[in-house]
Amino acid sequence: MTRPIYLDYNATTPIDPAVCEAMLPFLQQHFGNPSSTHAFGRAAHDALDRAREQVAAFLGAHPDEIVFTSGGTEASNHAIKGVVFPKLPGAHVVCSVIEHPATLAPCEFLRKLGCSVTQVSVDAVGRVEVGAVAAALRPETVLVSIMHANNEVGTIQPIRAIADLARANGILLHTDAAQSVGKIPVRVDDLGVDLLSVAGHKVYAPKGVGCLYVRRGVKLETFLHGAGHEGGRRAGTENVPYIVGLGKACELAQAPHDLRALRDRLWQRLHEGLGERIVLNGAEAERLPNTLNVNFVGHVGAELLARTPEVAASTGSACHEGHVALSPVLRAMGVAPELGKGAVRLSVGRFTTADEIERAADALLREAVR
Repeated sequence: MTRPIYLDYNATTPIDPAVCEAMLPFLQQHFGNPSSTHAFGRAAHDALDRAREQVAAFLGAHPDEIVFTSGGTEASNHAIKGVVFPKLPGAHVVCSVIEHPATLAPCEFLRKLGCSVTQVSVDAVGRVEVGAVAAALRPETVLVSIMHANNEVGTIQPIRAIADLARANGILLHTDAAQSVGKIPVRVDDLGVDLLSVAGHKVYAPKGVGCLYVRRGVKLETFLHGAGHEGGRRAGTENVPYIVGLGKACELAQAPHDLRALRDRLWQRLHEGLGERIVLNGAEAERLPNTLNVNFVGHVGAELLARTPEVAASTGSACHEGHVALSPVLRAMGVAPELGKGAVRLSVGRFTTADEIERAADALLREAVR
């Protein structure tokens, strides 16, 4: 069987060959512990410094504001729990209903420890209204956590306006930027955020590495306790090869990759072939340039993809024993169940070709017109 066309870049990206090449010496000859003072340790320590500079340059941050983590989930957990723990009990957090579980689950955990959480709704295109955030704030609010761009429909949130609101009220703002880094500009000063999460495997680095941006002056409770790695902010010997990979990936991401034309061509082909039998989710929203989330009317998304093995993509609904449940994101947007059951997320990336777009469209149309 021919290798499927990969249209699931929002789930994970392949490792860029240049990233792999940068990592190899640190999987082989440069194996030292970066905390060691001898030559082997110094080589590893220098590599960490270089990667920290690369990530900081990419985000418009200072190197000492970058904390390397095991991924985006740890970064968001550290940000949220690190702010809230010293304020318990009685702290209050605001997030949205469409956050990734890496944000929602820590917030739910904190409820058990005496933190209250308000989840603000979104509009029909998946956008958080600044007014809804303002209405949710309380005197005891210590953190607002709103993702930069949604992983399912690609809607980009008004983070700068939310940041201005939070700062005016003396509240910290965290954003999960796992989906936006490398796709749209992500500069911490432009966004106005205090904390920002990055997942390496969404930006052509390996799985198992990420970072948390912590604005100078922001104090967080330590998340992992042990020796004083990462300036005392994250214990555990650093994963040097993967951090080197993340640094290289951020360097590569400085060069623009315009994916909008590929995404729009795929939508054009599908819409021309299906007309009203296909509906775009988040149609009027400012969206990630690589993300296309559509409802194949009259189909179940998972079943359609199962019949289209040529295309590797994700669905927006789950089918269990004949019952189709919408994703929380589509449900929060008010997508009708009869439409949302046919949801499919198609996300293109750096290695997607124009020929693959045409072949993917042909394959999906073949099954969708049945």
